[in-house]
Amino acid sequence: MIMFPSKVKALRGLLQFRNTLGCSYSLRKARLSRLVLGIETSCDDTGAAVVDESGQILGESLHSQTEVHLRTGGVIPPVAQQLHRENIKRVVQEALDMSNVHPSQLSAVATTVKPGLSLSLGIGVEFSQRFVRQHNKPFIPIHHMEAHALTVRMLHPVAFPFLVLLVSGGHSLLALARGVDDFLLLGQSLDVAPGDALDKVARRLSLKNHPLCSKLSGGQAIELLAKDGDRTRFPLTTPMGKTKDCSFSFSGIRNQVTMMIQKEEAEEGVEEGTLLSCVNDIAATTQHTVAAHLAKRTHRAILFCKANNLLPSSNPTLVVSGGVASNQYIRKVLNIIAEKEGVSMLCPPAKFCTDNGVMIAWNGVERLREGKGILPPSVDVPYEPKAPLGVDMSEEVRAACIKLPRVKIEVPR
Repeated sequence: MIMFPSKVKALRGLLQFRNTLGCSYSLRKARLSRLVLGIETSCDDTGAAVVDESGQILGESLHSQTEVHLRTGGVIPPVAQQLHRENIKRVVQEALDMSNVHPSQLSAVATTVKPGLSLSLGIGVEFSQRFVRQHNKPFIPIHHMEAHALTVRMLHPVAFPFLVLLVSGGHSLLALARGVDDFLLLGQSLDVAPGDALDKVARRLSLKNHPLCSKLSGGQAIELLAKDGDRTRFPLTTPMGKTKDCSFSFSGIRNQVTMMIQKEEAEEGVEEGTLLSCVNDIAATTQHTVAAHLAKRTHRAILFCKANNLLPSSNPTLVVSGGVASNQYIRKVLNIIAEKEGVSMLCPPAKFCTDNGVMIAWNGVERLREGKGILPPSVDVPYEPKAPLGVDMSEEVRAACIKLPRVKIEVPR
């Protein structure tokens, strides 16, 4: 069929009009929704995102410091602070540009103010306070662990109350989420966090020298090598077996593994820094012991909540989040417990388990909806490196003295 130039021009115009109309409608819809800019600098990732009240991510940006800290063997606070300072303006602008949102169109700015590394938190809070004053926007201070706990509600219609396990490089806790700012703390780590323990084991194994692990974090390297390892070759003792509460201890696992490594180095006749021939097996048993410890404490938390009618009888939910929740083996072990107890287990996608601006923005949306914790731009907000989550119920859990039934934890390869 031959089309005359005039008809081609008219058709092009019609298509352009339709595309413009559709684009204008979607943009208009976004503008009618409340928009929140989230900013995250609690540790070593600089994150920002713009999210609307339906949970749509309009724009996000993240600057990871992982490679820098891998070279130094761990996060060095002054280095993290300087990298946040160098990147935060660009990261925030990228999130705004991607979302096509001008600061004047924002409903509020939400920023992590607790807990975390003091030097890192300071950069995010200082930048955010300047930003909200410049653009005259409300400021919403965010508790980092609350944000991790509530991210799942951006993705699934999870109603309160629900049980949440938060596990990362800096934190480990079990809590009952009863509302946007209403949490009952059932247990937490008494020493180091699981992610920190895994990172230190990886460092002691010198996994940065492994050809498959040079660009991976310690926890990622352990998970990768464990896939080809025999977890039964070096059995470890799960911590706190006689303590009937929901608290965690990972320093004991780290110490057991360190002694195991020293013994194997002596038997193989190699010095520290040399990759052991049994490195995959050590990775597998370390990962399994961490997973088993998390599973047992989570099992007790479920039983405690059931005994005290803290979870709904219909479709109770366990949410698992935080960087360590990205580990697929740990997820499978926890799911064994959840299925045994008739609990639905939900995990955000791996990209939302680690620190990011999206979870902070979403927490801001949740608070904005309920009118909780919203401050005028002129208010000075302090940052808190150490901050508890909710009301501490750990003594009540310990007093309940709940004995766990035996559960066979077997994860198929």
